[in-house]
Amino acid sequence: MKRLFIIPFFLIIICMMSCGQQNTNVFTYKVGDCEVILLSENQGQGDTKILIGATPEMISETLPEGTFSNAVNAFLVKTPQGNYLIDTGFGRNLFENLSSVGVTPDDVQQVIITHMHGDHISGLLKDGEVMFPKSKLVLSKVEHTYWSEIKSNQKALDVLKMYEKNISLIEPLKVGEKTEDMISFIDAPGHTPGQILCLVQSKGEQLLIWADLAHAMAIQMPYPEVAVTYDVDPELAVKSRKEVLKYVTQNNIPVAGMHIAYPGMGKVEAISAGSYRFISAE
Repeated sequence: MKRLFIIPFFLIIICMMSCGQQNTNVFTYKVGDCEVILLSENQGQGDTKILIGATPEMISETLPEGTFSNAVNAFLVKTPQGNYLIDTGFGRNLFENLSSVGVTPDDVQQVIITHMHGDHISGLLKDGEVMFPKSKLVLSKVEHTYWSEIKSNQKALDVLKMYEKNISLIEPLKVGEKTEDMISFIDAPGHTPGQILCLVQSKGEQLLIWADLAHAMAIQMPYPEVAVTYDVDPELAVKSRKEVLKYVTQNNIPVAGMHIAYPGMGKVEAISAGSYRFISAE
């Protein structure tokens, strides 16, 4: 009798543990009539070696373990007008993540590219084939020109060539400019010359998907002056970050980011002049 009791109980415990596990690849956030869905392909740790301008005191205060949480994320925005994919990550499990929320590549009207680093565009191609043949590829004119001329990013050149007939080039708004568009684009240069942020708004609600405005949240929120080695222009990246942080806190706008650890979104609060903290949506 004991065996008959123990075995089913053990199975129930396993089931409870398994069912309670969190899917850290996907997280959904409502913005009015829109759904913004995190599509994450990596949750990991970053090294302080990539930081520029971080003093030992800053690191000791904010990163006592010598590392920081980060991620590689893309975002799907489901709107009444259709599906919009913002960045594609490395493409390692992008399509599994899309499938898990009932979306195929053919269901995506636009793929919006915030900038053309490899961890944002690699999901656009696989084995030399276009993975979103029915989608319009959207990016800023400045970003397109930069990677077309610099000739140092083969992945970017391949994407521009393969999607040439389906590319839509845009001129983004400045921070704070108003628009009624459900998805609008905001200029945030520095990390790359033409990086854009995506503002999703519906029924009075907003969410700013801020691309690579920050890579190391634990230190770059309290100390926005800290840059990273991936920034093309670190000084300009710092300027853009400070401007956007001031704007989202003054206007109470939640944010999401391509390198913010799961769930990849939350709110920023000012804690003192020019210093901030991030509160995860989880």
